[in-house]
Amino acid sequence: SLGMSLARTGLAAGAKPKRRAAKKSGPVASGDTLASPMQGTIVKVAVEEGQEVKEGDLVVVLEAMKMEQPLNAHRSGIVKRLTAEVGASVASGAAMCEITS
Repeated sequence: SLGMSLARTGLAAGAKPKRRAAKKSGPVASGDTLASPMQGTIVKVAVEEGQEVKEGDLVVVLEAMKMEQPLNAHRSGIVKRLTAEVGASVASGAAMCEITS
């Protein structure tokens, strides 16, 4: 299917992390991609592939340093390329999903 081949090529294309001068707390969002702001373990995934979300909606809950960190949608749109899975360890800057309009 077309969707699967797009997902595969898209992941490789966005592999380089962009460094920003200004430090912002909260999710690192560049364009469509919602990325993890810190290293941690995913304890909850609140969305599904293809789901419509509004800016501020809960997407993933991350546990880091014994604290739960909610990651919210940085924009309204449709969830695509959802890679977040409960129990997975993620690095800081790892892409959780994309949100496209």
